[in-house]
Amino acid sequence: MSDSVPEIPSPQDEVPEPKVPVDAGPAYDLAAPAPLNVPRTPTGDADIDAQLDRLADADHLATDGHVEVYEDVHRGLRDALTALDARPGPPVPPSPYDRRS
Repeated sequence: MSDSVPEIPSPQDEVPEPKVPVDAGPAYDLAAPAPLNVPRTPTGDADIDAQLDRLADADHLATDGHVEVYEDVHRGLRDALTALDARPGPPVPPSPYDRRS
């Protein structure tokens, strides 16, 4: 064979497997819960901030436990919005027009 042409390995050639150190420590479990580290910016409303902080509880749960946390947070946010509707606002001035047709 000529020195100018590189030899192409055949499919029959064995490819060595990468060696894993014996002292590699515990293997990382991809299925284990892991925090998402999503930043949560405070809104200034204590009730809303408490609900958003509750989302951090899902970081330590398996995926099937997320639903309960998300539903709880959704319920809390919905209750906070409903409370805004229940607050009395300024009185509405009477209309100067008769609305009967």
